[in-house]
Amino acid sequence: MSERVISEAGGRREVRLFVLQRLSAMVLAPLVIVHLATMVYAIQDGLSAAEILSRTKGSFVWGTIYSAFVIATAIHASIGLRTILGEMTPLRATVRDLVASLFAILVLGLGFRAVGAVI
Repeated sequence: MSERVISEAGGRREVRLFVLQRLSAMVLAPLVIVHLATMVYAIQDGLSAAEILSRTKGSFVWGTIYSAFVIATAIHASIGLRTILGEMTPLRATVRDLVASLFAILVLGLGFRAVGAVI
């Protein structure tokens, strides 16, 4: 493969990752607002964490909201970490991509564990 073909493929990949990170931000923004508004409302009503969790148990809606939150966060943060590693460290691209992928898997695992507690 010529250098130009490799460069073009890498450039397309970077553009796709850029777009994917922006799309994940568009998903995250309203979810963060819903989360914060819900927390402010619950705290003003004097609910404890245990009471909040007891109200969300078995809720398909909250499970869906927080699952989307976890997925969007894993995508957004891992792409951002990949970019930071590329700009701030001498890591090779394959190592940088591996670290970002492992981070995404960690966020997904911990996030879905938290979703399990909520629902």
